[in-house]
Amino acid sequence: MAKQPKIHVKVGDQVTVISGFYKNETGEVLKVNQKTGKIIVQGVNFKFKHIKPNTVNEVGEIKQMEAPIHHSNVKLN
Repeated sequence: MAKQPKIHVKVGDQVTVISGFYKNETGEVLKVNQKTGKIIVQGVNFKFKHIKPNTVNEVGEIKQMEAPIHHSNVKLN
């Protein structure tokens, strides 16, 4: 069985992204996934989710949400 990575950040910490497209941006950690080693940072790594129309939503919509990034790509402030 694979060993879970040790994550150096916790929910509520202020972090700075140190690599990738969002380099040098700061934000607060919203969620930590211990199994995958990924975190969600507020205001960083936005993705779009397309929602189809249904009986409740008569029109479709496009939601913008934060996607997870690997914990090794951030440092604590």
